[in-house]
Amino acid sequence: MITPMIHRLLTRGDLGRLVDEMARLDVAAGRSAELALEGGDVDAVLDSPVALEAVRGRGGAPAPLPLTLLWYIPIRAELRVRGVTDVELADYTATLPVVFATSRAVRVVARGENGVAVWWRFVSSLPPSTVAQAEGAADSAALALWWAGCFPEWVARRGAGRGMIHAYVTFAGQMLGLAAELLERRAPDVASLWARAAEQREALHAALTEARGDYLGPDVHSAESRLTRFLRRLSFGPAPRSRCSAA
Repeated sequence: MITPMIHRLLTRGDLGRLVDEMARLDVAAGRSAELALEGGDVDAVLDSPVALEAVRGRGGAPAPLPLTLLWYIPIRAELRVRGVTDVELADYTATLPVVFATSRAVRVVARGENGVAVWWRFVSSLPPSTVAQAEGAADSAALALWWAGCFPEWVARRGAGRGMIHAYVTFAGQMLGLAAELLERRAPDVASLWARAAEQREALHAALTEARGDYLGPDVHSAESRLTRFLRRLSFGPAPRSRCSAA
């Protein structure tokens, strides 16, 4: 079962590299982040606007940071814009593209299957009202959110345009709700997470869609998308060179 993992995977080295990249853009912000990190205030570093600027790579390539940070920081920021400050939900949402980046479980949809139908058959085939069914529902929801958020153009091509994207997000909410119901007594903490994710499914999907623009573009496999993504970064102008040299 896919659960939030990025917070526990972050190392002092990862965060130190992030602080270094922040200092390249803004020396003062880098020093403040270093002090916050020394004081154990990791959230202050992750939520810094300068950290967001560094990982997005506006004016150049994204910072040479772990994939976990490249997804996590923009998704946290996008969710905050939408009024969602639940750090665990941000962690869960950013975990999806990190986990599925190398997963073989997504190929059936890539071949043109309707994911909702495939996943619903899978969840329905599991023993009802069991932990196994709860885990299957949660993982199916994760796949649906990931596809609809990171590859909406693929989802739209396989159904009624944006109506299919909405169907994926709705399905994800239903499966998260089912998982929460089945695990309410067995694993209340996990059930609470799934219930909150179901409630905020639209915001999670929107955050994924916005964050993926810097790494995947509007259509990940097209040359036009790669060019558009490159020009989008350049349009924000280069990073301040005087601050970089001062670092």
